[in-house]
Amino acid sequence: MTGETTVRTAVRIHGRSAQRKALRALLDRLPTRGGRLLLTGEPGLGRTTLLQWAARSFRAGPVLHLGPGRGPGPDGAPVTDGQLLDTLRAAAGETPLLVCVDDAHLWDAPARTALARAAEHLGTVGRVGLLLSVASDRAVAPEFARLPVVRLDPLAPPRAAALLDDMTDGAAAPDVREQLLTEAEGNPGLLAALVRRLSPAELRGHRPLSSSPLADAAALVEAAGGRPTDPSAQERDLLLAVAAAVRASDGPDVDAGLVRDALRCLRPAPGPGPCPEPLPAQLALADDRLRFHSPLVRRTVYATAAPDRRRAVHRALADVLENGGQRLPGLLHRSWSLSGPAPVPAQADRLAAVAADGTVPAPHRLRATAYARAAELTADGAGRAERYTAAAEQALLAGCPERARPLLAAARECAAPVAVRGRAELVRGLVELRDGPVGDAHQSLLLAASLLAADAPADAATAALAAADAAWAAGDLPACLASLGPEPPRPLRGAGSLEPHRHTAARPTAAHTASAVRDHRVGMRALLEGRLDRAGAPLGQVVERGRTEDRPEPLLRSAAAALLLGDMDAARGAGARALAAARQLGSDALEPQALEYLAYAELRAGRHPQARTHAEEGLRTALRAGQRNTAAHHRAVLALAASIEEDPDVVARHVTAALDTARRHGLAQAATLAQWAAARADLGRGRPFDAADRLGLLVLPGPGRGHFAVWRLAVPCFVEAAVLAGRQEDAREVLTDFAGWAAFGADPQAGAQLARCHALLAPPDHADDLYRRALTRHDEAGGDFERARTALLYGKWLRRRRRPREARGRLGAALAGFERCGAGVWAAQARAELRALGAAPHATGAGTPTRLSRLTPQQLRIARYVAEGATNREIALTLAVSTRTVDYHLRKVFAALGVRSRLELARVVGQAEQAQEARRVAGHQEKTGAQP
Repeated sequence: MTGETTVRTAVRIHGRSAQRKALRALLDRLPTRGGRLLLTGEPGLGRTTLLQWAARSFRAGPVLHLGPGRGPGPDGAPVTDGQLLDTLRAAAGETPLLVCVDDAHLWDAPARTALARAAEHLGTVGRVGLLLSVASDRAVAPEFARLPVVRLDPLAPPRAAALLDDMTDGAAAPDVREQLLTEAEGNPGLLAALVRRLSPAELRGHRPLSSSPLADAAALVEAAGGRPTDPSAQERDLLLAVAAAVRASDGPDVDAGLVRDALRCLRPAPGPGPCPEPLPAQLALADDRLRFHSPLVRRTVYATAAPDRRRAVHRALADVLENGGQRLPGLLHRSWSLSGPAPVPAQADRLAAVAADGTVPAPHRLRATAYARAAELTADGAGRAERYTAAAEQALLAGCPERARPLLAAARECAAPVAVRGRAELVRGLVELRDGPVGDAHQSLLLAASLLAADAPADAATAALAAADAAWAAGDLPACLASLGPEPPRPLRGAGSLEPHRHTAARPTAAHTASAVRDHRVGMRALLEGRLDRAGAPLGQVVERGRTEDRPEPLLRSAAAALLLGDMDAARGAGARALAAARQLGSDALEPQALEYLAYAELRAGRHPQARTHAEEGLRTALRAGQRNTAAHHRAVLALAASIEEDPDVVARHVTAALDTARRHGLAQAATLAQWAAARADLGRGRPFDAADRLGLLVLPGPGRGHFAVWRLAVPCFVEAAVLAGRQEDAREVLTDFAGWAAFGADPQAGAQLARCHALLAPPDHADDLYRRALTRHDEAGGDFERARTALLYGKWLRRRRRPREARGRLGAALAGFERCGAGVWAAQARAELRALGAAPHATGAGTPTRLSRLTPQQLRIARYVAEGATNREIALTLAVSTRTVDYHLRKVFAALGVRSRLELARVVGQAEQAQEARRVAGHQEKTGAQP
């Protein structure tokens, strides 16, 4: 260590845009009325920084800072609520006043009561804003329970990385950077404290770290705002027991019974009961599970405990767990009860053997912890590297790439044979494939394939196929073909994914796996080389094998093959079964991928609401699993689903987020889908010139053409936009390739879309037949949205040919189709065309033009659920949104329909649906000539 600092003294705020927006809203309304806000978060998350930002940003009046010992009373202490209100009124005078109270939880009980009552009566004071800060490392004081809350969570990995780069001017070496980010767990205060304890040479990787920054209790104490203080040894043991038990748990909470039994073992002599009453303020108890309010405080309790007491607690936990038959967590606690840093080979071997035993029930996260601890206790460099690599593999399967990276860095520091180095590169490549630059992933996976070729050919084949996946994501067709290789790969455990290594209870035969992979490879290669006639049979075999599988990896391969063949029913079936299998195995890493295939299959089938539901869940699971690349693909699907609706801001938000990751990580496929979504939104809103410009970059030949497997899907949109923009020659240029795609049959809608494109470009004497042919093919393929688009274009064409009666029928059908699939922006086009004909824009779909047609598709869905008697929470769970989102839309529904209660809304919906049914019956009678 040196006296030179490694942290910049001032850095900008990262990742708090939502919180600053809420604070800004409070500041903006103070010139006209008062307000109050409670800012809460665990120590180190930046509550004080945000309060200071709010104070600096307030320009409309004075700012008053209050805190323990700095109240408005004559002795500097807070006074009664009446005196406090009088003081605030006097301080405000004729101008707005912002009052900032940091760490309000440190005030004594009477002062907190006075502060809370003052907050409730701000309306009598005038234009006063009260901004409080409370630490959530313990239960929030009940006095503040009624205040509106803004919560601070740990920073997301990209935001934490940006903060670290800002603190250090980007000087941290990659391995040091990953270790710091992993150990800080998104806590800015802890991140700064850890960095401060490194010398510049350590930060830049020029000198090895003397010890793990995690072992530095001083950094944790600094970030937590001081050492935890507890009045009794009994409470200290309870806090330590919970903190220690979490280390071998799969989550932030632990069984209260385990803790009670361990404390009885720890303190067998007569005396007070094992658990004090009431519980310490740092703990919460729910459903007989104990957890800390703050992860940082939990880590501080553990790090600051006396080493002897820590080992005693681990021994007690090991005794209880082993007596209860829980071998793996029991062995882990036994290993942590050892004294001294010296390797213990026998303990390491036992721990690694149980971690590898597939008959021992344990989640991937716990196996990762066990392998890592076994590596720490292993003296041999090769064995240590192998166990660190196995730990990283399990962390990846658990959906924790941030844990896998430092484990791989530890493995790299050990002397290891070629096969172990190859296995580590395979895991590293798969981590980057899901959460890093895919070009880097491709190179790591190619290196893994070469290192594993001699000793582990199955793993080498896995690495080669994963390298092809990386090249596919990057849109690099030559690299994808090169990665597949000229010969069928040897047997492997699954392309582009890891199966549980060395602890799978039942494994398929090598011949079965080799056959499935060979078919997949042959079909893929034929498809990529343009030999469409030779791709169908082998890919069909992959799909068929998936119908009898129950493992997620081959099911995902089956879903991927079905998507390539255009068999959306098979893709949805395989994707749904893969999702169920991944959840059953507890593989958080595979859930987002299964949801990605499901969302994409629904999108290709034209079922946009279902696609959105799967993509929303997929986005949540991908972000939870640290898979930014998968999250970008889900955002692109969400953008495509939203592009047919009426809110352009939603499309823009998803497109921007998808492109942000896609451009940084080289994700050509996600970028193409996102850009297509933006262009389709332009086209739906009557901006064909903008749409043609965007889509031309994707579909016209040239170096900037979109992803090789996606751009053809956007051709029909481009042709429509180009014709409307007067670029007929550009439209004709892409139809030859699209005709070949349609002939292959991989897209069930392509034949109908091709006929529609030809109709748009045809002279009047041919267009009529082409539109009719397109509609016939849509009837064969199914899908409301694409058929409605063709009917809309045909109706427009008929209206301009002065054939109003035929046009009215086509446009009415288009409107009904758009309403049925929630395509509000396209439904608006159909209504405009019907109005131009002088016809009332009724449809046989949802709603009436005078009431429910005012609602967006999401608002209409919520209105119908309310009419059925669902609560806001039930609606939120059904639509996979927050209750706050439901509240927001419901307020818009009430305003749009002019209703004041849920009962009145139910009446409006019921009347509209009765009218819809009457119109449907009348239309059927008119069509068939039946009598009422």
